[in-house]
Amino acid sequence: MIVFLTGATGYVGAAVLKKLLEEGHEVRCLVRRKTALTSANPKAAGKIVEVHGDLLEPSSYSESLRGADAVIHLVGIIREKPGRGVTFQRIHAEGTGRLVDAAKEAGVPRFVHMSALGAREGAVSGYHRSKWDAEQRLRASGIAHVIFRPSVIFGPGDEFVNMLKGIVKAPVTPVFGSGLYRMQPVSIRTVADIFAKALHTEKLNEAYEVGGPEQIPFTGMLKEIGRALGKQRLNLLHVPLFVTKPLVNALHRMPGFPITRDQLIMLLEENICRDGNRFTRDYDVSEIRFADGIRDYLTR
Repeated sequence: MIVFLTGATGYVGAAVLKKLLEEGHEVRCLVRRKTALTSANPKAAGKIVEVHGDLLEPSSYSESLRGADAVIHLVGIIREKPGRGVTFQRIHAEGTGRLVDAAKEAGVPRFVHMSALGAREGAVSGYHRSKWDAEQRLRASGIAHVIFRPSVIFGPGDEFVNMLKGIVKAPVTPVFGSGLYRMQPVSIRTVADIFAKALHTEKLNEAYEVGGPEQIPFTGMLKEIGRALGKQRLNLLHVPLFVTKPLVNALHRMPGFPITRDQLIMLLEENICRDGNRFTRDYDVSEIRFADGIRDYLTR
């Protein structure tokens, strides 16, 4: 198949691209500038085509959509930079909408989209609202589609777990509030697998919540990371929310501040699947436990 892929240089995109190449697909990767995608995948000579363009400017890539069998859209941001025009609404909603319109005009028959667990109408966080808006634009297009909403994704080179690793290794590990809010971390291997399988599925126009086999309290994740590092006991410092929230609200836009207001909202409202991990039945994937998965790379 010929697959038009966005976000190929990102963490999820690199894994999805590798999986697509392993399965013999030709992949047209939308990138803003020349990259090392080909050298990073030396066995894929002739299978990667770099399309230099901007998601928000369809004229820069519309011709490359012609003849594609599917679009896999992975572009997303977790932190806004309003001064540069980088906002959730602009990238997630408007960017997706423009890509969807261009794909429809080019006659692309299938669109596989990465949303986020928690995306829903009336969501509290701007991040989730923009992801829901993007989903709605895809649904309204009439293009046959599959939507995946992953929870926190872990694996070699991930950002979130490796950030927590640094916190766990410190003498004191700060925790916002009780730390009992749950997450459902999912392996990057699982995520890459389902995106590749979605190219062939007959179960179209579906949205799936995507998580691992366990719903783990935040403090439980920290303890599992500690165990993987050989640290059996953590010195947890619980910072009350009446201290945390005003501090984050005041400082979250500062470069380098570790958490944004939206990230705190999403953390506290939990990040778990509420549909029983329906994707595992439809996509026949083996689930990877958090503790088993992180040992593969945190101890290297």
